[in-house]
Amino acid sequence: MSDLLLTPFEEAGQLQIMHLKRFWHKCMLKRNGQINSGGLENEFQLDKTLLFTLGLGLEQTVRYLYGTAPSFEEFEQWILETSGTPSPEKIIRFNNAIINKNNPGEVAIQKILDDEQVDFWERNGYIVLKNAVPKEDCEKTIETICSFIQIDRNNPDTWYNQHHARQGIMVQLFQHPVLEKNRDSPFIRAVFEQLWNRKDIWVTADRVGFNPPETENWKFPGPRLHWDTKLNLPLPFGLQGILYLADTEANQGAFSLVPGFHHRLDSWVGSLGPGADPYKENLYELGCIPIAANAGDFIIWHHALPHGSSPNTASKPRFVQYFTYDPAGID
Repeated sequence: MSDLLLTPFEEAGQLQIMHLKRFWHKCMLKRNGQINSGGLENEFQLDKTLLFTLGLGLEQTVRYLYGTAPSFEEFEQWILETSGTPSPEKIIRFNNAIINKNNPGEVAIQKILDDEQVDFWERNGYIVLKNAVPKEDCEKTIETICSFIQIDRNNPDTWYNQHHARQGIMVQLFQHPVLEKNRDSPFIRAVFEQLWNRKDIWVTADRVGFNPPETENWKFPGPRLHWDTKLNLPLPFGLQGILYLADTEANQGAFSLVPGFHHRLDSWVGSLGPGADPYKENLYELGCIPIAANAGDFIIWHHALPHGSSPNTASKPRFVQYFTYDPAGID
């Protein structure tokens, strides 16, 4: 389908944010089979940045659009009801990125990580930022999660209650002031800017996680080691992040990864036999380690590293929040 038949990038509706009407239009066309599901894939990163600017999770938005098929005006109203009135400053920044093709000009990058930390990052492809978020905000976030999925943090009998927002160890909670405050940590942002070596990056509005201890009747459902990206080599640079909301031991469902694998990915994929699927290989044989850390610690990793959660064989649940910073995806 020609772009000429799509709503222009610059057209804005009631919320005054560009690309929103185009995104809605694309979703409606895909829903009706007029664009294949992989169509306009080059706009996917921009689509995500648009939603994150509005404080929306990707999955919750797509589920609403495909399940409801709203008019554009109804979609805008749903946004207001779901994530509130968008920040005028964020809308201006997003619109300017589209108008200026995401060209912010020359900017100075603050060096947050010291030489030793940079060396560790370059060798291992991950880093743990200690005390990145205040512990009191972590506690508030845990309280928010528990209230949302209706569990009592101190009562194991409630940890396995069914709730529509629970998907395995993931919790479909995207909007709350304390989640937003954690995402907007100036320290975390500054580290991402240093690793990206650019300031024109955007925080994601991602979900949270609750991983209770395994029992006879409840076993860890994953995700085990995996990648969240297509292994199109050479793999472009990309980062991911996770915030520990409570002190987490290595056996407490800790986040796990294969250190340094960003240096080995290309040769490893090349060593696989014809027709082999990298995603179906035994990734644990590559040298996986769990990362124990404390409440308020934030882990950043290179997206070429196989990573995942792990079974919780301790006595306490693991609470986390996921978010990262990415460029907008504007060419």
